[in-house]
Amino acid sequence: MPSVSVVVPVLDDAAHLRRCLSALQAQTRPADEVVVVDNGSSDDSAAVARAAGAVVRTEPVRGIARAASRGYDTARGDVIVRLDADSVPPPHWIATALELLADPSVVAVTGPGRPSDAGALVRVVWPVLYMQPYFVLMRGALSRPPLFGSATALRRSTWLAVRDRVHRDDPEVHDDIDLSMQFDPAWRVLADPALTVRVSARPFSSLPSAVLRARRAFHTFRVNGRRASPPRRWARRLRTDWRNRGDAHAWWRGR
Repeated sequence: MPSVSVVVPVLDDAAHLRRCLSALQAQTRPADEVVVVDNGSSDDSAAVARAAGAVVRTEPVRGIARAASRGYDTARGDVIVRLDADSVPPPHWIATALELLADPSVVAVTGPGRPSDAGALVRVVWPVLYMQPYFVLMRGALSRPPLFGSATALRRSTWLAVRDRVHRDDPEVHDDIDLSMQFDPAWRVLADPALTVRVSARPFSSLPSAVLRARRAFHTFRVNGRRASPPRRWARRLRTDWRNRGDAHAWWRGR
């Protein structure tokens, strides 16, 4: 059974963090360690993490990519789970992620979020205006499903393969998309609704919040240059699929 580390970046979000850590304690397959990265909080986020038995690391340089990367570097588990402070995973979340990662060809798994603190209208439009466009559009651009940082699990070996390519020092990157772009287009990532977590409805809290996320997504494509080119990514993916299919046919003929 692989060991599991959970990484949770946090900035002034003690109330949400408390719920997240409580949900982790209720997992049917508990994490072997929980790493909370305090990105300069002025509230009691760090104290909440310590009270829950988490390892606390401080990242004084502001930026979600910087904080998340610090957590990934700290994690010692064979599998690294990434949640946000406002993520509330169901009890089976870690166990399900490990089941999906049991396939050695899968390098990472992810799932969507659903709002836990929103009215009826937001709950209706959330999948239509946020989750579905994110997964559909990013899949088209990346040639495979993107990671959703509020609900992701990846092999530690996967992180070690890409850690020197992520733009951890750029506070304007969309860290979920940036990490997704560093994966080889031929690598297999699964997006499964069984990995859905409850999250805050903050992306719909205001128009500036939505604009900020869109701006960071475009910025992330720009700084990744050729690596972000959809035609290049799809060409790489299709070449690999064709080669693998050819190898399978050759093996079958050889029998």
